[in-house]
Amino acid sequence: MAGAVLRVTQRQLSQRGRSEAPILLRQMFEPVSCTYTYLLGDRESREAVLIDPVLETAPRDAQLIKELGLRLLYAVNTHCHADHITGSGLLRSLLPGCQSVISSLSGAQADLHIEDGDSIRFGRFALETRASPGHTPGCVTFVLNDQSMAFTGDALLIRGCGRTDFQQGCAKTLYHSVHEKIFTLPEPVSPWRKALDSLTFLPLPRPLGFTVSTVEEERTLNPRLTLSCEEFVKLMDNLNLPKPQQIDFAVPANMRCGVQTSTS
Repeated sequence: MAGAVLRVTQRQLSQRGRSEAPILLRQMFEPVSCTYTYLLGDRESREAVLIDPVLETAPRDAQLIKELGLRLLYAVNTHCHADHITGSGLLRSLLPGCQSVISSLSGAQADLHIEDGDSIRFGRFALETRASPGHTPGCVTFVLNDQSMAFTGDALLIRGCGRTDFQQGCAKTLYHSVHEKIFTLPEPVSPWRKALDSLTFLPLPRPLGFTVSTVEEERTLNPRLTLSCEEFVKLMDNLNLPKPQQIDFAVPANMRCGVQTSTS
C-alpha cells in the first residue's frame, strides 16, 4: 500500500525546518475491515492517544507504542463500529493506565464518556470533540487543537460518507453534521477518514488507495455532499447496500467496549 500524503500547516513546516515536528503521527491499517487506526503522540511528554483501534491489531499497536517510547493515555472511538470490534478493551489490559473513550450518545460502555466540545488532552496537544451524528447518533469528529487535522470517523469519507440505513442512522442529520461541523473547519485541515472500503459506496466506481484529503476538496468534490440536502437524503435512502458482515457480533461487543465475554 502506498504511503500517505500528509498535509501540514505552514507553522509546522517552519518548525520542521528548525527541529523535529512536535507531534508524532502514525496511520495503521487493518485489512479485513479496511479500517485505519491513528496514533498521535506528543514527542516532549511522550503522552499519546489512539483513535479507532481494532481488536485484531491491538497487540501490534501496543507493540508500536512501546517501541516508540510512548505512554498511551486514551484509546478513543469515533463511534460504535459495525464493521469491526474495537481494540479499546484489550488495550486497557496490554497497556495499563490506558482508558477507553467514546461519546455518551453512543450508549456504549467506556472509562470516559465525552460530549460535544470536550477535549482529550495528551501533552501539549488536545483533540476537540465535535458531535457529528447521522451515521450513528454517537458519531464524533476529533479536531487537533492547532486545527492541522481532523479525524472524521465514518461521518465524512474521502469522496463519500458513512451509510445511514442502520444503527439509528439519519441521512438528513448526517448532511447537516458534515456541513456544519466539518466543512466549516478552516483550510488546511485534513479530514482523515477511517475506511477504504467505503469508497465503494459511491455511485460511480473510483480507484482505491486515497489515504488523506482536505476540507476544501471534500466541500467541492465530494459527489454526495455537494448535493442539496433533499438530493442527498434521496441518494442515501436508495443505496441498497448489503448488510455489514460483522455487524451482528461487532455492535454488541462494541457496546461492551470490545471486551469479550466467555460463552462457556
